[in-house]
Amino acid sequence: MRFDIVTLFPEFFKTPFEVGLMSKAIARGIAEVHCTNPRDFTQDKHRRVDDEPYGGGVGMVLKPEPIFAAVESLPVLPRREVILTTPQGEPMSQQHFKTWAADCEQLVVLCGHYEGMDERVTHLVTREVSLGDFVLTGGEIPALALVNGVVRLLPGTVGKAASLAADSFEDGLLDYPHYTRPAVFRQWPVPEVLLSGNHAKIAQWRRSQQWERTRSRRPDLLNEGVKEGLEDHGDITESAVNYHSSSRGD
Repeated sequence: MRFDIVTLFPEFFKTPFEVGLMSKAIARGIAEVHCTNPRDFTQDKHRRVDDEPYGGGVGMVLKPEPIFAAVESLPVLPRREVILTTPQGEPMSQQHFKTWAADCEQLVVLCGHYEGMDERVTHLVTREVSLGDFVLTGGEIPALALVNGVVRLLPGTVGKAASLAADSFEDGLLDYPHYTRPAVFRQWPVPEVLLSGNHAKIAQWRRSQQWERTRSRRPDLLNEGVKEGLEDHGDITESAVNYHSSSRGD
């Protein structure tokens, strides 16, 4: 899969793509990442990419000409999406990543800066996305999160496909707690059920933890179908509450 990042700071992406699963995916040819700098498409000696906003106001606005030229210089693969990272966009989600990983051959990601891009740039864009309800210094961090989230879903990136199936949000719920050795750390023991070897009970316990975590931390994730499931599993959620109370000394 091809990723084209249009950014004023291509050096920002150097290290993240040279470590961990990202570097392995690139080395294996699963993903290829290219950075294009709009400054390389300016027409003046100062390589200026921004200007003052019409109508007045603070800050500077990214000019449309270098952005259009940068995007139009890129190859166009058959299944392509052009994405603008902006606080005004819809929040990125795991469903976005799954859709892009399954349906796209190429993602072009535009990184905003300053007061944003000239609105006419949106004529290039097929989707606007945000990392959340906060403002960053630029669109590079959301772009990095986007590429990372999609690449890890591409076949061959993660060694065990089961690891992806167990991710948070895969079934609309948060992930369950994870434990490893030692069995007791300071005053906190691993829940006995995880040491029992009873796979059915372990699965039930993990599911109960997912229900309760989602209900207490992210109730906004619970659609009507999941809420009905919660009501039908009162014994499960009650056991989750009891576990949390006892483990925390409440």
